[in-house]
Amino acid sequence: MTAGAGAAPGGAGSCAGPLEGLRVLDLATLFAGPLAATLLGDFGAEVIKVEHPDRPDPSRGHGPAKDGVGLWWKLLGRNKRTMTLDLSAPGGRDTLLRLAATADVVIENFRPGTLERWGLGWPELEAANPRLVLARVTAFGQHGPYSHRPGFGTLAEAMSGFAAITGEPEGPPTLPPFGLADSIAALTTAYAVMTALVGRDRTGRGQVVDLAIIEPILTVLGPHPLWYDQLGYVQPRSGNRSANNAPRNTYRSADGRWLAVSTSAQSVAERVLRLVGRPELTAEPWFADGSGRAAHAELLDGAVGGWIARHKAEEVIAAFEEAEAAVAPVYDVRDVLADPQFAALDTVTEVEDPELGPIRMQNVLFRLSGTPGGIRWAGRPHGADTDAVLTELGLTRAEIAALRTERAL
Repeated sequence: MTAGAGAAPGGAGSCAGPLEGLRVLDLATLFAGPLAATLLGDFGAEVIKVEHPDRPDPSRGHGPAKDGVGLWWKLLGRNKRTMTLDLSAPGGRDTLLRLAATADVVIENFRPGTLERWGLGWPELEAANPRLVLARVTAFGQHGPYSHRPGFGTLAEAMSGFAAITGEPEGPPTLPPFGLADSIAALTTAYAVMTALVGRDRTGRGQVVDLAIIEPILTVLGPHPLWYDQLGYVQPRSGNRSANNAPRNTYRSADGRWLAVSTSAQSVAERVLRLVGRPELTAEPWFADGSGRAAHAELLDGAVGGWIARHKAEEVIAAFEEAEAAVAPVYDVRDVLADPQFAALDTVTEVEDPELGPIRMQNVLFRLSGTPGGIRWAGRPHGADTDAVLTELGLTRAEIAALRTERAL
């Protein structure tokens, strides 16, 4: 079990991370903004999840549930205190500004202009707290001709060029079956927030982070714009093959298991071909670099795939390991949970949850030797900490009751 997994919300826990003392207000929904807040919470930040009283974060209802409890939320909502607040109500606006005055970071993903319409734009937030960092995560950014369009990560996966290069050559562009663009944007947002906080340490003032989900995924695609700018080259769909090296594909073993082979390094490519009994191919002039090998992918796939097809998966993995060549089985989640390397890293850890008992989920994203952070608790029920957060803010019982009468809570 990860350190501090059973700690109570608001308690000290036993996994104080390097971000302890940082307060983050998570106003966002589905998925980039909330995941960025989760990443900060994993390393000790106090994250307060602010949800509408009647319309909670839709991630609570995404995917399978157990006993009426959404499982995705248990992951996305971990290490967050939860409260309700209608930001469009006058009392909700005023309360949010009071919260912002105590916070270091606000993360939001409303369409541009929404916070401004509620009187919660950057001028108001900055006036409440000049040291605040406001992270604005939207599909298209805060300006430009598409900025007011609704959008999700799927559109970023399409518009970035990712879908255009994904899939078989004669097949349609292919979208990922999970939130790829949102997840990349979440990682980028967490990085952007920390960068802005370092800037605050130098200048004494906060600032706005404007993150468009269409941009980080374009960055991780690599030099596509540079290739087109300088060479007019547009990468085509190539299935599992690479335009930069070969053999690189998935191959089926004699016992029906799929295995992935990569030969990004020249020396590895040579070892693979010697292993599968085709050493003569390494002497061909075209074999001397990745692009030459990629041009002969059909031949190399036949050599490697034919050899793998005659051996069981365990035999293939053992032979590749002995030859110091790169191979991995193609896993589904059942294999991940059974794999000894993931177990050694505690990649999927156990967390004690008051609603569901012991549950397993991905651990924190990386290991720090001195201040490791950890999972203090899984996603909390909607609004579970509203009264506690407001009481800590200094509101009286009468003021909290008045907000409820106004339906701001």
